[in-house]
Amino acid sequence: MKTLQFREAICEAMSEEMRKDESIYLMGEEVAEYNGAYKASKGMLDEFGAKRVIDTPISELGFAGVAIGSTMTGNRPIVEFMTFNFSLVGIDQIINNAAKIRQMSGGQINCPIVFRGPTASAGQLAATHSQAFESWYANTPGLKVVVPSNPADAKGLLKSAIRDDDPVIFMESEQMYGDKGEVPEGEYLIPLGVADIKRKGNDVTIVSFGKIIKEAYKAAEELAKDGIECEIIDLRTVRPMDHDAILESVKKTNRLVILEEAWPFGNVATEITYQVQSQAFDYLDAPIVKINTADTPAPYSPVLLKEWLPNSDDVIKAVKKVLYID
Repeated sequence: MKTLQFREAICEAMSEEMRKDESIYLMGEEVAEYNGAYKASKGMLDEFGAKRVIDTPISELGFAGVAIGSTMTGNRPIVEFMTFNFSLVGIDQIINNAAKIRQMSGGQINCPIVFRGPTASAGQLAATHSQAFESWYANTPGLKVVVPSNPADAKGLLKSAIRDDDPVIFMESEQMYGDKGEVPEGEYLIPLGVADIKRKGNDVTIVSFGKIIKEAYKAAEELAKDGIECEIIDLRTVRPMDHDAILESVKKTNRLVILEEAWPFGNVATEITYQVQSQAFDYLDAPIVKINTADTPAPYSPVLLKEWLPNSDDVIKAVKKVLYID
């Protein structure tokens, strides 16, 4: 094992795949000369040159379309959005072209492309730069949606995403790029659509993904002091979702809390809730509880932002609620 920052794991995954396959290239704002807005492509311009690490204008609609078109001529692009908030400018290309071209061509044309960059809040970035779009993209047939929570998963999942013949939305976090973690030496892949049990327990299942899962870890440590053992499932891939992992855990613990950094209406937690109540209702000993942000745009004030975001205290309260404690 070696220790890498999240940004370094991302860079390693892209670089390793680009060394193996000359059809892979990276494009986006500041990915080349500046080494990436978050330094996730540091050194890649020097290694691969300006034809494969390409700085773009500030035109997400334009470069998303160029990249999608290039897949039809045999390329496998990686497109970096400086933030997925900016992907809204190019969302027509992603949803109406990348996601649909396989079906519209009768299976004759694949679109092997990865759109990656940070999602959700990242401190005082206010309403238009703090949005989580996992459920938006997961609502689109033809797209796969991946949200890693640590460097090892990020590298293994990104390599799988780059090799996938369908479009993949790969969502990171500005607040995780500096996170350090152990990463396996040598070649390894993590398959898309497979969740991971990060902590085993028998009392309650907590499902989460992305950076907000850290709050579940904090809560579990505190609850363990009172003899409450939480099982934490990291989805890793939102679509396709590993329903089996969730159902098997709920059948063991009989209780479910879902933690997600997103607005409460029509999100990933809502889908999980439906699946569990429809397939494992008889195993539930308490109503499912989902924890989300407040149902408002993200505030700028740090005081309000703290109230807006879910935290470990919210998780502790939810766990005690489903256990009928207090």
